[in-house]
Amino acid sequence: MTLEQTTTEAVLIELGRELKAGGYRFTTVTPATHERVNRRPGNARARDLRDVLGWSRPFGPGVLPDRVVTLMDEAGVLIRSGDEWRSRVRFSTYDGELFVHSAFPTDAEDSVFFGPDTYRMADAAAAHVEARDRPVRRAVDIGCGTGAGAITVAKRAPDADVFAVDINPEALRFAQVNTVLAGVPGVRPCHSDLLSGVDGSFDLIISNPPFMIDPAGRAYRHGGSHGYELSLAIIGEAVDRLAPGGSLVLFSGTGIVEGRDPLREAAAERLAGTGLTWSYREVDPDVYDEELDGPAYAHAERIAVVVLTATRPAR
Repeated sequence: MTLEQTTTEAVLIELGRELKAGGYRFTTVTPATHERVNRRPGNARARDLRDVLGWSRPFGPGVLPDRVVTLMDEAGVLIRSGDEWRSRVRFSTYDGELFVHSAFPTDAEDSVFFGPDTYRMADAAAAHVEARDRPVRRAVDIGCGTGAGAITVAKRAPDADVFAVDINPEALRFAQVNTVLAGVPGVRPCHSDLLSGVDGSFDLIISNPPFMIDPAGRAYRHGGSHGYELSLAIIGEAVDRLAPGGSLVLFSGTGIVEGRDPLREAAAERLAGTGLTWSYREVDPDVYDEELDGPAYAHAERIAVVVLTATRPAR
């Protein structure tokens, strides 16, 4: 099921265009870095657009242009409490585009995350499309979130039908806005649990699924009791739905235990006998080190982010 643009989304699009016209730019950092920077002296309250719509700092009257405040009000993303106002959303930049997503901190169950892993995943997808010797006619971004991966693919394969699928209505709403802001009509945000809501085979499947062991169980972050269950499920979908010559580009993460990578071991077992050729590499060997202090990763010596690429032979 594809989505129709609502009035709220139309106003968010107008807000995004206003920010683009004004040269707004912001690179989103990890939650730990975000919190650390916001704790610095002088950062308790916002002084400009980036502070409000990037750093999610509280602000008051007179900080933002009147036009921006009006659009935020009309979009329902401005929270007012006396003279302390907050935005419900952030805007970040990547690949020359603007992406709306959830404000910091992303504690809500339906939070839509955008951050360093989004940049890494989209970079991996872009590099794969640019290196392919076959055109991408049909692609899907599983667990699309903001739609950044789908939009990145569509910009490099403008004739392709690109599905941006997610189970989170808030993600699909933001993906719809971001697709319009990027001017990529080939992207189709639609509700789907993995690939259950879309038919047919695909030349390209990309995904950056939740891969953390999250005690809070937040859907955008929790990958299962070991952190990699959703990644394995997506590998299974690719085995069933890749077209000849089609590829899966999976960006994920894994806790390394005594030098072993349990995701790589599980992926190798799942791909054995499928006929798909695959590669696996660490993109960053040590991320989210703050998680090692908690019980969920007490067994791990480090957390790595990885890219798995699997390809079905062409006929």
